[in-house]
Amino acid sequence: MKRIGEDVAEKLDYVPGVFTVERRIRGKWACVKCEKLVQAPVAPHVIDKGIPTAGLLAQVLVAKYADHLRLYRQETIFERAGLAIPRSTLAQWVGSAGVQLQPLVDANAG
Repeated sequence: MKRIGEDVAEKLDYVPGVFTVERRIRGKWACVKCEKLVQAPVAPHVIDKGIPTAGLLAQVLVAKYADHLRLYRQETIFERAGLAIPRSTLAQWVGSAGVQLQPLVDANAG
């Protein structure tokens, strides 16, 4: 097998006060003889092709719903920590996470 490239995926994570970037590199390999391409599958994410990790989403959701911290205030907190995440992006993350968590809500309701 001959390496022909790689895909790099970066996810944004948050530990209170500190943002980190998780970098995953998936190499691409091609067989010269059989012309076959091989690559490891992408790990599942809460938001497909999104940049937040589960930890960052949990932080946003807990701050919003448990701590009653509105998204515009979280936006300001994140800016002070060194990263500007628009309120509209935070709102999209909250909506997407809500859709993913709905089966848990349904299971507990019944």
